[in-house]
Amino acid sequence: MEHQSVLLTETITMLDVKKDGIYVDCTLGRGGHSAEILKQCPYGHLYGLDRDKQALEESQARLSRIGDNFTCIHTDFGHMRAALESYGVNKVDGILMDLGVSSPQFDDPARGFSYRYDARLDMRMDQTQELDAWTIVNTYSQEQLFRIFRDYGQDPHAYGIAKAIVKNRQEKSIDTTFELVDVIRSCLPAKVLNQKGHPAKQIFQAIRIEVNQELDQLKMALQDAIEMLAPQGRLVVITFHSLEDRIVKTMFKEVAVQKKADRRLPQIGMENLEYELISRKPVTASDSELALNRRAHSAKLRGLKRRDS
Repeated sequence: MEHQSVLLTETITMLDVKKDGIYVDCTLGRGGHSAEILKQCPYGHLYGLDRDKQALEESQARLSRIGDNFTCIHTDFGHMRAALESYGVNKVDGILMDLGVSSPQFDDPARGFSYRYDARLDMRMDQTQELDAWTIVNTYSQEQLFRIFRDYGQDPHAYGIAKAIVKNRQEKSIDTTFELVDVIRSCLPAKVLNQKGHPAKQIFQAIRIEVNQELDQLKMALQDAIEMLAPQGRLVVITFHSLEDRIVKTMFKEVAVQKKADRRLPQIGMENLEYELISRKPVTASDSELALNRRAHSAKLRGLKRRDS
């Protein structure tokens, strides 16, 4: 059974795909969103980016069954502009970003993303890069670990967990996901361990973000995407946690929402904004989708449109 993409119908509707448009899927994954885009733009072209070579190979096969008007590119979306310009593309009609880790990556124990499977600490989306979760856990200073657990994991026990990791690795390196989970559990109070949800969730999220530089990549990609939209072009982004959503919301607001006027100063007139929000509030999954896909619970879809020049 093919992996079902989160907020698929809502995303394609928001993109408003033209039959002859140029579209970019910055996070191709297993090609669920791209397959629908390709079906709706038979005379256009789709560029699919991903840093996971396995995802690219699987998507290539899936998209080939629909058409041949697509190009798969092995790169992270932070380098989207350079990748597209190498193909002579400077303006596009639509850009999609589906952030976070794909379900197949989480569900493959060997990739080391999940605290549910025992595997070597890895978490690299691009398996050709050097930095992995093992390196972070075993070589970062206590201060560095504390910073990423606090900032990227928003874990209230960030300091104690960082301290416990450094202490434990002095005796033996922390090699696997389960070994890391044991260290995390060892320094948490009973009331936290008894709460709903896995006690390692936020720490694993923080390490994954650091391994893949997800937030820095997102900021670069959003800036380039906004600038590369053609008139009437649309940028849609699906986020899965508050750190990502805050970045998207802030950057969209900067270019598409009038600044509040300071009434103490003389008013010159309204800003002539080049962009507009497609919806004021984020779109979330329907009850029927939530019943079928637990990953959709935290998903938020936001969209931005470039006005006519």
